[in-house]
Amino acid sequence: MPKEYRTIEEVAGPLMLVRGVQNVTYDELGEIELADGEKRRCKVLEIDGGNALVQLFEASTGINLESSKVRFLGRPMELGVSEDMLSRIFNGLGRPIDGGPEILPEKRMNVNGLPMNPAARSYPQEFIQTGISAIDGLNTLVRGQKLPIFSMSGLPHANLAAQIARQAKVRGTDEAFAVVFAAMGITFEEANFFMESFRETGAIDRSVMFINLVNDPAVERIATPKMALTAAEYLAFEKNMHVLVIMTDITNYADDLREVSAARKEVPGRRGYPGYMYTDLASLYERAGRQKGKSGSITLIPILTMPEDDKTHPIPDLTGYITEGQIILSRELYRKNVSPPIDVLPSLSRLKDKGIGEGKTRADHADVMNQLFSAYARGKEAKELMVILGEAALTDMDKLYAKFADEFEKEYVSQGYYTNRDIEETMEIGWKLLRILPRSELKRIKDEFLDQYYDEK
Repeated sequence: MPKEYRTIEEVAGPLMLVRGVQNVTYDELGEIELADGEKRRCKVLEIDGGNALVQLFEASTGINLESSKVRFLGRPMELGVSEDMLSRIFNGLGRPIDGGPEILPEKRMNVNGLPMNPAARSYPQEFIQTGISAIDGLNTLVRGQKLPIFSMSGLPHANLAAQIARQAKVRGTDEAFAVVFAAMGITFEEANFFMESFRETGAIDRSVMFINLVNDPAVERIATPKMALTAAEYLAFEKNMHVLVIMTDITNYADDLREVSAARKEVPGRRGYPGYMYTDLASLYERAGRQKGKSGSITLIPILTMPEDDKTHPIPDLTGYITEGQIILSRELYRKNVSPPIDVLPSLSRLKDKGIGEGKTRADHADVMNQLFSAYARGKEAKELMVILGEAALTDMDKLYAKFADEFEKEYVSQGYYTNRDIEETMEIGWKLLRILPRSELKRIKDEFLDQYYDEK
């Protein structure tokens, strides 16, 4: 039986100081019993001699320093995992909130995960089809990749996240595919949107959802992504499933990290965020990937709203360092009713070259992708010139490129949130748009592909 302590010295926000403890270790889970028998969970943040600084998972209201007891459980925070988690909805601490029964765990796993030896990683190289042309055709997602979505407040990143969760699949295999969805600090309305969207389309059957609402405790929010990634590791590396983890919104997670850091009176770093935020985010993102000798994989799409639309803000900045590219949503495209408003030029998937080509997508994919990027960039330049100098100053070729840019946004990028395009359809739309330009302009495409596809009408 764990030893009980009645030596709570003080409670400050989400933190509590317990004096005179023995054999208590960092990150150990604890339990606070109030005078009326109610129990709340906490974990050890810091040990200084016989003093333990603990972080509360629930609210601190009602904790009486005299009559409350603390016991430490001798183990870190764990999640009970089982295949029964699929099609279920949990809160940020892994408790069911969908009215269903408790999970009977096959095993209990430490939520901090096991660090993956870099030498044991396999290189990501299999194409994941999201059904979204701007991602599949131009910024391809590869199995085992970490590809964040940088959004701005008010943009429909929730619709895009739900669309990817519903549509994503690994082509050409019948291997089991699962989605682990973690929502941090979202409103009830958003949570309801995701739950209904998953239920309507049947995507819930292959999904595990962890929902932390904006009125839930900040500390639960910090635990939510760890819970989700633990469930993903179990499904991927023990049940050999391809797991897509979608986490929204990383900005809320980082803000709560800052709140707890401030309560601990730590020296702040950039914009008040803790200096260890880089390491903290890396400890989440780096749990994605593939392991040698195991057929399962974890592909990660973290979504974050950039404060003040600034991609140099610490949260997107550090995320960009750790991950392999980014998908950027644009306010300008959103105003033009382009949905999803993906700005393809500053977006980047660093691993796209590994996931495309013969046998994966199509042999002409790389050439078409490069040509579309080039033509769209030139078309946007032409449109800017048109605004400054007027249409009369443009050459006929510039006008063609300007027309290409408009058609590209309208037909290729703007497909709505309920259109699921396979890669062949995405490629055909790309060729259709390139036919706006004369063949002599398509210098990035090999003649053999031009002969095969350009003249098709």
